[in-house]
Amino acid sequence: MGLAHASARGNPTSSGSRDVRSSVCLTLVHSTPSNPVIEFRDVSYAVDGTQVLSGLNLEVQSGDTLVLLGRSGSGKTTTLKLVNRLLSTTAGDVYVNGVSNRDLNVIQLRRSIGYVIQEVGLFPHFTVERNIGLVPRIMEWPEERVRARVQELLQLVGLAPEMSSRYPRQLSGGQRQRVGVARALAADPEILLMDEPFGALDPLTRDDLQREFLSLQRTVRKTVVFVTHDLREALRLGSRIALLEAGRLVVVLTPQEFLRSTDPSVSAYVRAFGNGLESATDRGVS
Repeated sequence: MGLAHASARGNPTSSGSRDVRSSVCLTLVHSTPSNPVIEFRDVSYAVDGTQVLSGLNLEVQSGDTLVLLGRSGSGKTTTLKLVNRLLSTTAGDVYVNGVSNRDLNVIQLRRSIGYVIQEVGLFPHFTVERNIGLVPRIMEWPEERVRARVQELLQLVGLAPEMSSRYPRQLSGGQRQRVGVARALAADPEILLMDEPFGALDPLTRDDLQREFLSLQRTVRKTVVFVTHDLREALRLGSRIALLEAGRLVVVLTPQEFLRSTDPSVSAYVRAFGNGLESATDRGVS
């Protein structure tokens, strides 16, 4: 079964007309050039009197890998978490497929979006197979379909079929991260959110997984929002780079444009990472 044919369509029960409307909007509204998959409209976020994000306007088109780049405290992870409502805006709106995510059933919203974090977050008492198949089972897929999907994804992320019976403690860091990506893809979501997923890995494993990500994205063509503070990773993986500074969006540029930019904040970032950045933009996987 090809990944493009494994789209999840759950059978959510409704507690009211709003939930039914929200679920329909989420699955039937499609992105167009004027209706991006994700859109931030004048978004701000504050917590305990601290302004974390201010006046964010940003669009993510279908198939983009948008990298949120910035130093610690710039608002990258906050921006990511506003998409699937792990956090809620204090002003403005985040739109998913043309619908404000405030108007979407939060459970259905999160099930429709893959989410990968640095520490993976696998359930330690679940096998690899149970971890990957978690969301499809919640969505009441037939058991045979779940098992087939797990095996398909193990192959897709480069893990042997026998890995399915292992527990997270029996895996290397790189293997756990691959399982985390497979779990995020299990219900074939349109959107994939990735919060520094390779940041805790050693350089060689990180390089391998960056190559795997590029190869995977060429196969599945998800709309990805990817958080990192590493410019080389941003240049290598991103189709566009959004630089954040102190909770404000500075620029949104392609990797090549980023390296040529004369914006002072961009130039400072490029200088900080030194020479040899051009080679990171070739996006090679070999």
